[in-house]
Amino acid sequence: MSDTAKLLIDSQCALGEGPIWHDGRQQLFWFDINNRTLFAAGADGVLAKEWHFEEIVAAAAIIDDTSLALATETGLKRFELASGAMQTIVDIEADIPTNRTNDSRVHPSGAFWIGTMVKDEGPREGAVYHYRTGKLTRIRTEAAIPNATCFSPDGRIAYWTDTPTQKILKCETDPATGMPIGEWTLFADVSEHRGYPDGAVVDSQGYIWNARWGGNCVIRYAPDGSIDRIVEVPVSQATCPAFGGKDLKRLFITTANKTLSAEQLAAEKVAGGVFFIDLDVPGLPEARIKL
Repeated sequence: MSDTAKLLIDSQCALGEGPIWHDGRQQLFWFDINNRTLFAAGADGVLAKEWHFEEIVAAAAIIDDTSLALATETGLKRFELASGAMQTIVDIEADIPTNRTNDSRVHPSGAFWIGTMVKDEGPREGAVYHYRTGKLTRIRTEAAIPNATCFSPDGRIAYWTDTPTQKILKCETDPATGMPIGEWTLFADVSEHRGYPDGAVVDSQGYIWNARWGGNCVIRYAPDGSIDRIVEVPVSQATCPAFGGKDLKRLFITTANKTLSAEQLAAEKVAGGVFFIDLDVPGLPEARIKL
């Protein structure tokens, strides 16, 4: 089964990323990592607000209806949406100026898995951290571009990829704490599939929706790793999906226009926008971070 997503917001992001649906506010939040910007919009695509930062911000976790926890290049920070006030929760690689945060997601237990990477990409000098109730733990090392962080509905399985490897991995996790408790094993070798594995999200049936950088699509994988369906995206660099809307059946897809040639930009005039498709299966509400 295949269908095509449509443009919702022509946001022209260099690197649109990290979309999450805030069900309490009925808003989609997403980032332009390269331009240090956070956006908020309704399910209808009407932009509500944007915020600009002095450092790179790549991902967010919901604290409550008025504040988010932002994964920035120097740490996890509490951000007040109304005032723009920022307060450090915990430093993360603040002493490594060559690194920044990347793909991150909250486990059902309230644990925030936060990926880091080298800003210039390439070296395997990034990591994945687990933050929950005041404690930060490094749970993976030697990552080049951490992506596809997402979890089964019951919180017992984590999915993750280091994008250049073109392999999506899985690991058993403690549903109460979100800590990995088993070995990482292969979920799907996607090297023969379109593009590279980027951000991912799990739906209410436990299927994984994975955006494909350079692949013009989002692929839905069954829990056994097989391809279930493909959603076409009319630009090449799809970065991350997020379920939202009142019934959580609208799939939002962020995209990027960085690294596109002049010819590609001419052909993909809305690259960097947010796309959407309405589906027959709902997603799951984003878990709240446990500070």
